Amino acid sequence: MYNYNEKLQEVREIFRNDKFATENGMVIDEIGDHYAKCSVQLTECHRNAMGGVMGGVHFTLADFAFAVAANWQNMGTVALNTDIAFIGAVKGDSLTAEATLVKDGRSVCCYHIIVKDNLGNIAADIKTVGFHKC
Repeated sequence: MYNYNEKLQEVREIFRNDKFATENGMVIDEIGDHYAKCSVQLTECHRNAMGGVMGGVHFTLADFAFAVAANWQNMGTVALNTDIAFIGAVKGDSLTAEATLVKDGRSVCCYHIIVKDNLGNIAADIKTVGFHKC
């Protein structure tokens, strides 16, 4: 059985270059076979004018989880299309995104990503279709 924890620090180092995500506090928590779990501790800079969490935070976290899940084993996959549904208010102080592979074809893949707060509330449901450039 593959030990993903041994590889986790190396993957974190590679994806430190995803500057927008990492400079906004997003981190990689777990990796697995075509899987990633990423999170962010929410601060005032993540809030919109109404005090809620900005939709771009959900999207960026989901996009980061997709990028890690789709690329940590073999770099070269980019997003072609992402559909996001904001389905619940964030009540906690952190968000987690889990990206899981739905289908991996020769040139196209599909991932399902769920964004939840630390209280277990689902905040967003996302589908991303990716393209294998390499």
